[in-house]
Amino acid sequence: MHPQPGNIYWKSDRVNTLRDDGTATEQDAAALRAALVDQLRAHDELRTAPVIQAFATVPREAFAPGAPLAQVYNRDDVVITKRDENGLATSSVSAPRIQAMMLEQADIQPGMRVLEIGSGGYNAALIAELVGTGGHVTTVDIDPFVTNRATEFLAQTGYTQIRVLRADAEGGVPAHAPFDRIIVTAGAWDIPPAWAEQLAEGGLLVVPLRMRGLTRSVALVREQGRLVSRGYVLCGFVPILGAGANAERLVLLSGEDVALRVDGDQVVDADALSDALSLPRVVRESGVEVGGFESFDELDLFLATALDDFGLLVATPDAIESGLVQRSARMGAKTALAGGSFAYRASQATSDDRTPFEFVVYGHGRDGEAVAEEYVALIREWDRLHRHGPGARIEVFPAGTPDAEIGEGRLIEKNHTRVLISWPSPS
Repeated sequence: MHPQPGNIYWKSDRVNTLRDDGTATEQDAAALRAALVDQLRAHDELRTAPVIQAFATVPREAFAPGAPLAQVYNRDDVVITKRDENGLATSSVSAPRIQAMMLEQADIQPGMRVLEIGSGGYNAALIAELVGTGGHVTTVDIDPFVTNRATEFLAQTGYTQIRVLRADAEGGVPAHAPFDRIIVTAGAWDIPPAWAEQLAEGGLLVVPLRMRGLTRSVALVREQGRLVSRGYVLCGFVPILGAGANAERLVLLSGEDVALRVDGDQVVDADALSDALSLPRVVRESGVEVGGFESFDELDLFLATALDDFGLLVATPDAIESGLVQRSARMGAKTALAGGSFAYRASQATSDDRTPFEFVVYGHGRDGEAVAEEYVALIREWDRLHRHGPGARIEVFPAGTPDAEIGEGRLIEKNHTRVLISWPSPS
């Protein structure tokens, strides 16, 4: 399945176009590819032999021509391939660690039929390595720029058996269904009925699903008329285009320096929250510490589940340096909203090297103290009950499913589905 010396990719004129500084060679790329595999394995992002072999085989640089090899083979780096008129990325080659984790989630076996939603070429080539000569890979994208590139690069690297289609993936690809696996490589706000309908019995859907502003790559299996999570990982993707598009909204609180990111249909009192930002703030310490390499993105998902109104506070470096908001707003501080008041989480160092650190909550507005106290109570609840637990259970029901058929938890209403997030207690 992997490229052979006779393929166009290996011709000297093709190799020359990959040289980012005039000195990079095919051997340089191979060395960086091997180093990337080692890094992904060390971080437990590559775990199984077939996925490891796929990453060691497919030439990632061939799908990102012109990008420096150091960027192409950086574990965390995204290679942007297209931007819109505002400079926002609309297509990219995703970070290797995200692709690795999603393929591990998908558990693709030889001979499977796989649909990839969101093309680019590289990930489809990895999938082709996993399904082998007896499998079938279909990759679809709405943008002809993307499908043209994917077609070109796949041909140049020898993966001519992959079917590349241009279409709005909201309807899936019924002509080639059913699929044993459907892997979505663009951020999705909802799950269209076609995706579930075109999934074979016992099949798996892996999708970066946005839930209350947070995105997780969720592995979902069909179970008694609904989709049930087998696990999820933190991720970030450019949003899906076409009929399934659902953009986030930016609510300005202090010019363009401080804003809230919320879902498009979320009701927010922007004027009241702007006024709250100008009022004296309250600070509440949680007494909960984290440190070292411990991840706390589970806390973020728990807060998004537990809070009745939730958003992400973002700010410019100038607003942070001025002390108007804390540093956590640089990447999107997880924020509790309550009418005209809000509270968000930051951190406070407990030692000179800033490890470990304590969660601290900042409250703004007339009810800022009460909102901050509620926030702190939830941090402590997560620490006590869920910090070392099994994580959330995510279930996706068709729209119109009666409440009586849905269990307890945070129910998120979408156009096609009702998403339930619950938190089982540790056994």
